[in-house]
Amino acid sequence: MSRLIPDDLKAQMIRNHYDVTQEKAEDHPPVVMLSSLDDTMIWLLSEYDPFYDDIAFGLCDLGMGSPELGDVSITELESVKWPRSGIPFIVQDKDFVPSYPMSVYAEAARMCQQITIDPDQLAMAAAALKHRPS
Repeated sequence: MSRLIPDDLKAQMIRNHYDVTQEKAEDHPPVVMLSSLDDTMIWLLSEYDPFYDDIAFGLCDLGMGSPELGDVSITELESVKWPRSGIPFIVQDKDFVPSYPMSVYAEAARMCQQITIDPDQLAMAAAALKHRPS
């Protein structure tokens, strides 16, 4: 069991992975939000690869102004600790409730140059995607 992703959320992320690989869906809402204790880094994750049992997919922001969609190692995130104290540095935001699919979060992150959960910025990103030519 992962310290960062509870079993029920991991199960949903695995279902999302199968939906995408079987072309049943392609744009799920994030399932879990992880962040560093100093709030400089954020991960919004929507899929978990059951074949590698360590790799999640989502929107990753390392605090350098260029968030991107990609894969991340959960084991690697769990291994990051505060210097000297050994306290885990990456935690799950248990209050996070997604309000849009991942594409809206990615567009808002592109517009803001960081992951945001601000409702106004997400609404602007959703409107921008709706009006964007296919």
